[in-house]
Amino acid sequence: MAKTRTSKQAKQAEKAAKKMANGHAKPKETPEQLYASAIELVEQSQPDEALKKAKKLWAQVQNGSVTEALPALNLLGEISVELGDGDAARDYFEKAVALDPTGEIPEAMGGGVEKFLWLAQLCEEGGKASVDWFERGVRALQVEIAAIESGKVTGVDEESLLMMRVEKKRKLANALCGIVEVYMTDLSWEEDAEARCDSLVTEAMTVEDETSPEVLQTLASVRLSQERKDDARAALTRSLQTWSDLDPDDAAVPDFATRVSLARLLMEAGMEQQAMQVLQRLVTDDDQSVEAWYLGGWCQHLMAEKLQAAPETSQDGDADIGVVDPESVAIASKGSRNWLNMALKLYALLEYEDDRLFEHAKALVAELDGRLGPDASPAEGEDGEWEEWDGIVEPEDEDESADGDEDEVMQDS
Repeated sequence: MAKTRTSKQAKQAEKAAKKMANGHAKPKETPEQLYASAIELVEQSQPDEALKKAKKLWAQVQNGSVTEALPALNLLGEISVELGDGDAARDYFEKAVALDPTGEIPEAMGGGVEKFLWLAQLCEEGGKASVDWFERGVRALQVEIAAIESGKVTGVDEESLLMMRVEKKRKLANALCGIVEVYMTDLSWEEDAEARCDSLVTEAMTVEDETSPEVLQTLASVRLSQERKDDARAALTRSLQTWSDLDPDDAAVPDFATRVSLARLLMEAGMEQQAMQVLQRLVTDDDQSVEAWYLGGWCQHLMAEKLQAAPETSQDGDADIGVVDPESVAIASKGSRNWLNMALKLYALLEYEDDRLFEHAKALVAELDGRLGPDASPAEGEDGEWEEWDGIVEPEDEDESADGDEDEVMQDS
């Protein structure tokens, strides 16, 4: 005999039925709906809400098939990265690796190499552990590219196949560059570090039909570490030429972080004019970037010092008489203070956590105040708006050192 409902249970059931009838009770979301909702929330810059959806998704699929669980784990990992939770991201990506240890499961089914590349960057041990994760990603990408080029990938039209090949090769080149960066930092003490860097950069440059700006930046970084500044400048010039004239929303324009790194490399190579062009574009794209404003201030400070130290030829043509152009020095110095003050303002507003950046910016502003006098309207122009950097004439033409046949960059690598 069936168990009869208690009066309380009957009332609860009746209440639930009424809610359903009145449209108050929402039907349970399917895994597909949860996944789509989480992705949409990520695109709308709502990572906290996206995480809630992704966790609901994981609760539904974690005991299901591998191809159900993998997309959820990768999504959780990427949202955790967005939220700055590296520990959680590592945990999710490591779970994904356990389900797809070689990256053989197709990307469309939640497999692929992204988890390896994320773990290479999130790895706490760094050094050889990071290299191991990068190398796992490299091997998986090489297998995928070989399959595309041998015609083993079916059910995809020719145009999509070509786009897949280009994307996979770009990821492979960037993964090789990631290994180079580890050897230039954590593993710089290794006896074969320099040789490995040269070999890996050469391999990265042969991977893509058209060398990416990221690869050229890595080449420049290696050359700067070898004190081969002219070669570095040539590579940086070529890197800039690949995207500087493109519209901001063009897919070929490197991401924000890559362009910040480019600005740093340009400054290190003594190419301050080009660095400021990159930085002006960065603050136009995101005027809340503390690092971009700081680098712009630091860069203009370097330009002022260079102008002060390199006198121009006098008007009578006597090259022996050194004349510093005080107007250009003042423009660079004031621009430096404006940008640095903006960085400090945003540092406080956004509770930025780079103490070294803060201390350096503060020290530079104090030095500039001592040289220029107090700033009545810190970090702002006379009209109350930020002054754009409109170029400063430097004593030497930076492009001279970067001239030469572009093919030499490839041969040099």
